[in-house]
Order: sequence, then structure tokens, then C-alpha cells
Amino acid sequence: MMTTQEMRTEVIGFERLKDDYLDCPDFKETYTLLTNGDGPLRDDFLLEDGYLFKAQKLCIPNTSLREFLVWELHAGGLAGHFGQSKTIAALENRFYWPTLKRDDDKLIKRCHTCQLAKQRKQNTGLYTPLPVPNCPWQDVSMDFVLGLPKTLRKHDSVCVVVDRFSKMAHFLPCSKTFDASRVAKLYFDEIVRLHGLPKTIVSDRDVKFTSYFWKTLWHKMGTKLQFSTAFHP
Repeated sequence: MMTTQEMRTEVIGFERLKDDYLDCPDFKETYTLLTNGDGPLRDDFLLEDGYLFKAQKLCIPNTSLREFLVWELHAGGLAGHFGQSKTIAALENRFYWPTLKRDDDKLIKRCHTCQLAKQRKQNTGLYTPLPVPNCPWQDVSMDFVLGLPKTLRKHDSVCVVVDRFSKMAHFLPCSKTFDASRVAKLYFDEIVRLHGLPKTIVSDRDVKFTSYFWKTLWHKMGTKLQFSTAFHP
């Protein structure tokens, strides 16, 4: 049974929901009844501090937040893009809205990264060699080792950064839940302070490197992002 404190933890950052419930056809009637104390609880709905729950799952009104949650749980973290069943399971574990499964299906079918991944699986790929670097720490490669035992500091992955000229490597502890901004901060804190900004970064087309935010971040720092050839990292 989820405690009141645990339910409050679930709704941090969702303050607007209280107003959105009254404009949502899915929850307006139930929210109004529970707010006014009219009638018994129905269908496992519960009102807690102004937030609506169904069977301990936070109810999400029909706003852009639904799409945000699908994308966040589909592509968040370094583990990559989950398939439809895993995304639905992650959503249903914490949230509820009547069209959750249908919305999840529509959005994942629109996922550009997943579509590219399917195309790469069907393509044997032609080897295209990367340019040969001519000085240290101007051209680097970055990869992630996932699924390691969790440390006392909650790290379960390693970000591996290699200078393509000297082959010198740095191994940076991280977590598979790190998003693009946290990986970028880790890189700046541990690599840039020692070697400065590189001219190019070669990735294995991990989701974090193919996201718009990641490429925009590096673009602002004057760094060009390149991709290694399919099946030839």
C-alpha cells in the first residue's frame, strides 16, 4: 500500500494537475465529486492533497504532459529506447489515463530514432573510415558500458572516453539513468578541464547522441558530432 508521503513524492513538479483535472473530460466528473465529498469512492479513485489517484497511480489529465511522460519513459536514460511493452509497463506502474496504451502506441510509432534503428538492422552497411586524427584530444570517441553492479554511489555504468590519436582513455562512473545534460556535465567536469574541447566526438549512435538536445548542446560549444559507420564502430 502506497503511503501518503510516497504519493506526494510522485506528484512533485505536477502542481498544474489540480487545475487541469477540471478541464479534462476523462476526470472532471470524478474529480468534482471527490472534491465536493459527494458520493462514495468509485473505481479505486482517491483524492490526496488535491491530486487524483486511481489504484495508487497518479491520474494524468489530457494535456501535453501525457506525451512528455511517454517520451521520457520511452527514451530516458542511457539504456536506450524501450519497446512498446516496456514503456507501457513503466507508465502503468506509476500513472493512469484511459487511453494510455493507445497513446503510447501512436507516439512510439512516430519515434524517429526507433525507425532509424530498424532501418540499420536491415542494412549490412558499407564501411566508411573515419578521418585520421593528427594531434591529441582533438578527436575523441565516447561509449557506455551498461549493466554493471551498482556501487555505493549508485553508479551502474561507465562512460568511456578515448582520445583517437593517443588511445589514452578515461573511465567515468555514471548511471544508466543519466540524461544528456548530466552526461554533458560529466564530460565537461572530467575531460574538458584536462584536455579542453575536442573538434569532433565519435559515438556509436547511442540515443543520447542522436537526440536533438544533445546535438544542440555540442553545437553551442563549437563541437561537431560524428557517427561511426553502422556495424563498424
